[in-house]
Amino acid sequence: MTDNKAKRVSAEQQIPTIIAEMRQAAVAFQKIGLGVSIFGSARIPRGHPFYELGQELGARIAQLGIPVIAGGGPGLMEAANRGAFEAGGRSVGLNIRLPRENSDNGYQTDSLHFEYFNSRKASFFMHSLAYVVLPGGFGTLDELFEAVTLIQTLKQPPAPIILVGTTFWSGLIDWIQDQLVSNGTVGPFDTELLTVTDDMDEIISLIQEAVQIEPNREPALPE
Repeated sequence: MTDNKAKRVSAEQQIPTIIAEMRQAAVAFQKIGLGVSIFGSARIPRGHPFYELGQELGARIAQLGIPVIAGGGPGLMEAANRGAFEAGGRSVGLNIRLPRENSDNGYQTDSLHFEYFNSRKASFFMHSLAYVVLPGGFGTLDELFEAVTLIQTLKQPPAPIILVGTTFWSGLIDWIQDQLVSNGTVGPFDTELLTVTDDMDEIISLIQEAVQIEPNREPALPE
Protein backbone atom coordinates (compact mmCIF):
# COMPACT_ATOMS: atom_id res chain seq x y z
CA MET A 1 0.00 0.00 0.00
CA THR A 2 1.33 3.45 -0.98
CA ASP A 3 1.70 5.94 1.84
CA ASN A 4 0.27 9.15 0.36
CA LYS A 5 0.32 11.17 3.56
CA ALA A 6 2.43 14.32 3.68
CA LYS A 7 5.47 14.11 5.91
CA ARG A 8 6.08 16.97 8.30
CA VAL A 9 9.32 18.81 7.57
CA SER A 10 10.62 21.36 10.06
CA ALA A 11 10.69 25.03 9.12
CA GLU A 12 14.45 25.00 9.62
CA GLN A 13 14.77 22.34 6.93
CA GLN A 14 12.35 24.05 4.51
CA ILE A 15 13.71 27.59 4.67
CA PRO A 16 16.99 27.11 2.73
CA THR A 17 15.13 25.52 -0.18
CA ILE A 18 12.41 28.19 -0.15
CA ILE A 19 15.00 30.99 -0.23
CA ALA A 20 16.97 29.25 -2.98
CA GLU A 21 13.83 28.82 -5.09
CA MET A 22 12.87 32.48 -4.70
CA ARG A 23 16.38 33.58 -5.61
CA GLN A 24 16.41 31.29 -8.65
CA ALA A 25 13.14 32.85 -9.82
CA ALA A 26 14.36 36.39 -9.19
CA VAL A 27 17.51 35.79 -11.24
CA ALA A 28 15.45 34.28 -14.07
CA PHE A 29 12.95 37.15 -14.10
CA GLN A 30 15.69 39.75 -14.30
CA LYS A 31 16.19 38.38 -17.83
CA ILE A 32 12.54 37.58 -18.56
CA GLY A 33 11.06 40.83 -17.24
CA LEU A 34 7.72 41.32 -15.52
CA GLY A 35 4.77 39.44 -16.95
CA VAL A 36 1.10 38.64 -16.55
CA SER A 37 0.16 35.73 -14.31
CA ILE A 38 -2.72 33.54 -15.45
CA PHE A 39 -4.30 31.27 -12.84
CA GLY A 40 -6.83 28.50 -13.44
CA SER A 41 -7.81 24.90 -12.93
CA ALA A 42 -5.52 21.97 -13.69
CA ARG A 43 -8.58 19.76 -14.29
CA ILE A 44 -10.09 21.39 -17.36
CA PRO A 45 -9.44 19.21 -20.44
CA ARG A 46 -8.33 20.24 -23.90
CA GLY A 47 -11.27 21.20 -26.08
CA HIS A 48 -13.28 22.65 -23.22
CA PRO A 49 -14.45 26.25 -23.79
CA PHE A 50 -12.44 27.39 -20.75
CA TYR A 51 -9.31 25.77 -22.24
CA GLU A 52 -9.85 27.54 -25.54
CA LEU A 53 -10.37 30.80 -23.66
CA GLY A 54 -7.10 30.33 -21.76
CA GLN A 55 -5.28 29.59 -24.98
CA GLU A 56 -6.64 32.74 -26.62
CA LEU A 57 -5.67 34.80 -23.57
CA GLY A 58 -2.13 33.47 -23.61
CA ALA A 59 -1.81 34.28 -27.30
CA ARG A 60 -3.25 37.79 -26.99
CA ILE A 61 -0.96 38.69 -24.10
CA ALA A 62 2.08 37.26 -25.90
CA GLN A 63 1.22 39.35 -28.94
CA LEU A 64 1.62 42.45 -26.75
CA GLY A 65 5.22 41.39 -26.15
CA ILE A 66 4.50 40.60 -22.48
CA PRO A 67 5.61 37.31 -20.87
CA VAL A 68 2.83 34.96 -19.82
CA ILE A 69 3.38 33.33 -16.42
CA ALA A 70 1.39 30.20 -15.56
CA GLY A 71 1.72 27.25 -13.24
CA GLY A 72 3.29 24.95 -15.81
CA GLY A 73 0.85 22.09 -15.21
CA PRO A 74 -2.10 20.74 -17.22
CA GLY A 75 -5.55 22.20 -17.77
CA LEU A 76 -5.86 25.96 -17.94
CA MET A 77 -2.21 26.41 -16.99
CA GLU A 78 -1.29 24.48 -20.13
CA ALA A 79 -3.81 26.46 -22.15
CA ALA A 80 -2.24 29.79 -21.17
CA ASN A 81 1.30 28.54 -21.75
CA ARG A 82 0.26 26.97 -25.05
CA GLY A 83 -1.36 30.13 -26.34
CA ALA A 84 1.74 32.19 -25.57
CA PHE A 85 4.13 29.54 -26.89
CA GLU A 86 2.31 29.00 -30.17
CA ALA A 87 2.04 32.78 -30.67
CA GLY A 88 5.83 32.97 -30.49
CA GLY A 89 5.87 34.73 -27.12
CA ARG A 90 7.60 34.15 -23.82
CA SER A 91 5.82 31.38 -21.94
CA VAL A 92 6.95 30.93 -18.35
CA GLY A 93 6.01 27.91 -16.25
CA LEU A 94 6.34 27.90 -12.46
CA ASN A 95 6.22 24.14 -12.04
CA ILE A 96 5.51 22.15 -8.89
CA ARG A 97 5.05 18.42 -8.47
CA LEU A 98 1.61 17.42 -7.15
CA PRO A 99 -0.42 14.19 -7.24
CA ARG A 100 -2.50 15.51 -10.15
CA GLU A 101 0.36 17.49 -11.72
CA ASN A 102 3.35 15.18 -12.04
CA SER A 103 4.82 16.54 -15.27
CA ASP A 104 5.39 19.92 -16.90
CA ASN A 105 3.34 20.91 -19.92
CA GLY A 106 5.37 21.16 -23.10
CA TYR A 107 4.59 24.78 -23.95
CA GLN A 108 7.21 26.64 -21.93
CA THR A 109 10.08 28.80 -23.11
CA ASP A 110 11.22 29.23 -19.51
CA SER A 111 10.69 26.53 -16.87
CA LEU A 112 11.26 27.05 -13.17
CA HIS A 113 10.76 24.27 -10.63
CA PHE A 114 9.59 24.51 -7.04
CA GLU A 115 9.29 22.16 -4.12
CA TYR A 116 7.23 24.55 -2.01
CA PHE A 117 4.11 26.60 -2.64
CA ASN A 118 5.54 29.41 -0.48
CA SER A 119 8.31 30.23 -2.91
CA ARG A 120 6.23 29.48 -6.00
CA LYS A 121 3.42 31.84 -5.01
CA ALA A 122 5.85 34.55 -3.97
CA SER A 123 7.45 34.26 -7.40
CA PHE A 124 4.10 34.87 -9.12
CA PHE A 125 3.39 37.99 -7.09
CA MET A 126 6.89 39.47 -7.15
CA HIS A 127 7.12 39.35 -10.93
CA SER A 128 3.65 40.23 -12.27
CA LEU A 129 2.09 43.41 -13.60
CA ALA A 130 -1.41 41.94 -13.73
CA TYR A 131 -3.34 38.83 -12.73
CA VAL A 132 -5.90 37.04 -14.88
CA VAL A 133 -7.99 34.45 -13.04
CA LEU A 134 -9.74 31.77 -15.08
CA PRO A 135 -12.20 29.31 -13.52
CA GLY A 136 -10.56 27.04 -10.98
CA GLY A 137 -10.71 25.32 -7.64
CA PHE A 138 -9.12 25.80 -4.23
CA GLY A 139 -5.65 26.50 -5.62
CA THR A 140 -6.97 29.17 -7.95
CA LEU A 141 -8.98 30.74 -5.13
CA ASP A 142 -5.87 30.74 -2.96
CA GLU A 143 -3.92 32.61 -5.63
CA LEU A 144 -6.80 35.02 -6.25
CA PHE A 145 -7.25 35.99 -2.62
CA GLU A 146 -3.53 36.28 -1.99
CA ALA A 147 -3.26 38.70 -4.91
CA VAL A 148 -6.18 40.74 -3.53
CA THR A 149 -4.72 40.75 -0.01
CA LEU A 150 -1.25 41.83 -1.12
CA ILE A 151 -2.64 44.73 -3.15
CA GLN A 152 -5.27 45.65 -0.53
CA THR A 153 -2.59 45.87 2.18
CA LEU A 154 -0.13 47.76 -0.07
CA LYS A 155 2.41 44.94 0.09
CA GLN A 156 2.35 44.86 -3.71
CA PRO A 157 1.88 47.76 -6.14
CA PRO A 158 -1.60 48.27 -7.63
CA ALA A 159 -2.33 45.81 -10.43
CA PRO A 160 -5.45 44.65 -12.24
CA ILE A 161 -7.00 41.43 -10.94
CA ILE A 162 -9.27 40.19 -13.68
CA LEU A 163 -11.73 37.34 -13.14
CA VAL A 164 -12.70 35.86 -16.49
CA GLY A 165 -16.15 34.28 -16.70
CA THR A 166 -19.08 36.24 -15.30
CA THR A 167 -21.28 33.16 -14.94
CA PHE A 168 -18.59 31.23 -13.07
CA TRP A 169 -17.57 34.06 -10.72
CA SER A 170 -20.89 35.86 -10.14
CA GLY A 171 -21.86 33.75 -7.10
CA LEU A 172 -18.55 34.47 -5.38
CA ILE A 173 -18.87 38.20 -6.04
CA ASP A 174 -22.42 38.18 -4.68
CA TRP A 175 -21.21 36.39 -1.53
CA ILE A 176 -18.41 38.91 -1.04
CA GLN A 177 -20.94 41.74 -1.24
CA ASP A 178 -23.64 40.02 0.84
CA GLN A 179 -21.37 38.69 3.60
CA LEU A 180 -17.97 40.37 3.66
CA VAL A 181 -18.93 43.91 2.74
CA SER A 182 -22.23 43.89 4.65
CA ASN A 183 -20.52 42.59 7.81
CA GLY A 184 -17.64 45.03 7.50
CA THR A 185 -14.92 42.40 7.16
CA VAL A 186 -13.74 44.14 3.98
CA GLY A 187 -14.15 47.77 3.02
CA PRO A 188 -16.86 48.90 0.60
CA PHE A 189 -14.24 49.89 -1.97
CA ASP A 190 -12.10 46.74 -1.67
CA THR A 191 -14.29 45.01 -4.25
CA GLU A 192 -13.10 47.58 -6.77
CA LEU A 193 -9.80 45.70 -6.81
CA LEU A 194 -11.59 43.01 -8.83
CA THR A 195 -12.81 43.20 -12.41
CA VAL A 196 -15.18 40.49 -13.63
CA THR A 197 -15.56 40.28 -17.38
CA ASP A 198 -16.03 38.09 -20.45
CA ASP A 199 -14.72 40.77 -22.78
CA MET A 200 -11.31 39.84 -24.18
CA ASP A 201 -10.67 43.36 -25.44
CA GLU A 202 -11.33 44.76 -21.94
CA ILE A 203 -8.86 42.29 -20.46
CA ILE A 204 -6.17 43.29 -22.93
CA SER A 205 -6.88 47.00 -22.38
CA LEU A 206 -6.47 46.63 -18.60
CA ILE A 207 -3.18 44.81 -19.09
CA GLN A 208 -1.92 47.48 -21.48
CA GLU A 209 -2.77 50.18 -18.93
CA ALA A 210 -0.83 48.30 -16.25
CA VAL A 211 2.22 48.08 -18.49
CA GLN A 212 2.07 51.82 -19.22
CA ILE A 213 1.85 52.65 -15.51
CA GLU A 214 4.93 50.62 -14.57
CA PRO A 215 7.05 50.18 -17.67
CA ASN A 216 10.40 50.20 -15.86
CA ARG A 217 9.74 48.42 -12.56
CA GLU A 218 12.18 45.53 -12.33
CA PRO A 219 11.92 42.41 -10.19
CA ALA A 220 14.22 42.49 -7.17
CA LEU A 221 16.39 39.79 -5.68
CA PRO A 222 15.35 38.71 -2.19
CA GLU A 223 17.71 39.86 0.55
